[in-house]
Amino acid sequence: MNGEELAQAIRVERKAQACFRRHIHVCTGTSCAALQSEQIATDLKKEIAQRGLQSDYHVKEVGCDGLCALGPVVGMRPPPPENPDGVVSDVSERIVYQKVTPADVPAIVEGIVDQQPVQRLRLAIDTPFFQRQQKIVLENCGVVDSERIEDVFVHGGYSAAVKALTEMTPAQVLDEITKSGLRGRGGAGFPTGLKWATVAKSPVPVRAAHGRSSAPTRFVVCNGDEGDPGAFMDRGVMEGDPHRVIEGMLIAAYAIGASQGYVYVRAEYGLAVKRMRTAIRHAQRAGFLGRNICGTSFSFDIDIRLGAGAFVCGEETALMASVEGNRGTPRPRPPFPAESGLWGCPTLINNVETLANIAPIVNNGAEWFASIGTAKSKGTKVFALTGRIVNAGLIEVPMGITLRDIVFEIGGGIPDGRTFKAVQTGGPSGGCLPQEKLDMSVDYESLVAAGSIMGSGGMIVMDDTTSMVEVAHFFMEFCMDESCGKCIPCRAGTVQMHRLLSHFVDGTAHVGDIEKLESLCDLVKHTSLCGLGQSAPNPVLSTLRNFREEYLEKIRA
Repeated sequence: MNGEELAQAIRVERKAQACFRRHIHVCTGTSCAALQSEQIATDLKKEIAQRGLQSDYHVKEVGCDGLCALGPVVGMRPPPPENPDGVVSDVSERIVYQKVTPADVPAIVEGIVDQQPVQRLRLAIDTPFFQRQQKIVLENCGVVDSERIEDVFVHGGYSAAVKALTEMTPAQVLDEITKSGLRGRGGAGFPTGLKWATVAKSPVPVRAAHGRSSAPTRFVVCNGDEGDPGAFMDRGVMEGDPHRVIEGMLIAAYAIGASQGYVYVRAEYGLAVKRMRTAIRHAQRAGFLGRNICGTSFSFDIDIRLGAGAFVCGEETALMASVEGNRGTPRPRPPFPAESGLWGCPTLINNVETLANIAPIVNNGAEWFASIGTAKSKGTKVFALTGRIVNAGLIEVPMGITLRDIVFEIGGGIPDGRTFKAVQTGGPSGGCLPQEKLDMSVDYESLVAAGSIMGSGGMIVMDDTTSMVEVAHFFMEFCMDESCGKCIPCRAGTVQMHRLLSHFVDGTAHVGDIEKLESLCDLVKHTSLCGLGQSAPNPVLSTLRNFREEYLEKIRA
């Protein structure tokens, strides 16, 4: 499909959608589906059909719009204007219902017909949760029907791919991503443009390693192996807007000269896998994957590889071993994947969120993206806001926002009249930040300076009932269980740290155990092979630094 064909497809779909008076969006993401949202969608279609209103109202199954705590969510939106230059509907025309059940369906349809919203279900959308966010990655989640590529076209899908492949050279794409200042959203924050450029200039070997039968090439890998407890950012994107990820991979492949891509996703993400597979199939049929894409000589295809749920496979070298069909264990670096990755070929590995930023950058320009955020942390960041927080769910905010704004404005504060105690960023690899850090800027450098990390975007809020010693114990148990066992510091060190923490939890710790714990943390942090072991001590060290009195209280006199 070239640019003219895409424009024609958009015109046809806009005309078809403009025939409806309202589009009824039902969230069928994992969290809402667990509360019967798929049944709600089915019942809405039946109720509308029984009333003979199929030509007026269209029920659309969409992904998560973020407010998971109040699901299932059903939204009413006017159709997009048939003319792309037409007036986009005002936000005041939107109606959002919360905590919907199948029993509410007749009242909802009655309210649509009578133009009288069901007030007991209605959710105010002029709140900080919606108003304080800035959505780039999540802009179409909760809006597009991810299983209809035509709907994706209407909302801008693949326009950036057409622009990149037909109007820009690979070098120009690389330059645009570099100038944008985008950094990897998987945790390390490495400059994306620099990583792409390294892969692009790395020579392809004459023969690939490990006896791979196909011709050597460069690879693009999407890391969707989201293993942090309480994290579901990548899942939300893959369920709600999988074509955004595919488009990012396609543009990346064009920029670096790759011909094959893989989406590596944990098998537990059943709905995300299903929708990614459907999206890949539809992109192939539309000509955005395969040979001679957009009428050019460029060819690229994508396959899915399922992981068994090992946390260590989020580390890029362990991930590559798993894609190759081997046990997912990390390897020493160098060589880095950008030089020698899958089957010995140069390999670009970016996570879901990083790739989902690519199309907006190409469409809107590097300067636009670089104008958002801070001097060194550009753009927005998606967080899974969980724990003791009113508005649990997915949020996307500009870099540089404060923790206080996230927790008390967007998050709605602490429920049940409790008080804030700490927030953990970065998952098992991150740290726990106390109340004194609430006014700090949320960006890569500030979080590291405070003793935590950005990570992939998990953010767990804790109230005054939380034992920080138990928090450290929980995450150490997780890291101990998830260690691949390849290197001794991680394999044995996490076990010893967990054993010491168990003494503190039980109240049987002795004088000197804190010093032993700190010594073990230092050893494991500086001698482990990969990021799992190197970052496993972070929750312990941060709780020792900020909540040391809780450890001291557990020491037997």
